[in-house]
Amino acid sequence: MLTLLAVLLLVNAVFNVVVWPRFFGRISADPRARDGDGRRTRFFTVHAILIGGAMVIAVVSAIAAVVALIIR
Repeated sequence: MLTLLAVLLLVNAVFNVVVWPRFFGRISADPRARDGDGRRTRFFTVHAILIGGAMVIAVVSAIAAVVALIIR
């Protein structure tokens, strides 16, 4: 059971690392990401925070998976 949990955590980590950085590129290129003066908008900031949170979850998931595999 612990091995299954570790695999699920690793899948979660890989998914977050693969998907969210690509999404960040799309957000950065979106016209709503900058105002008329070129400053970042709330649209950009909110999405950057969400993506940063997803990356933190990926790191925590990977660490938890490794720990689960070690104590197995």
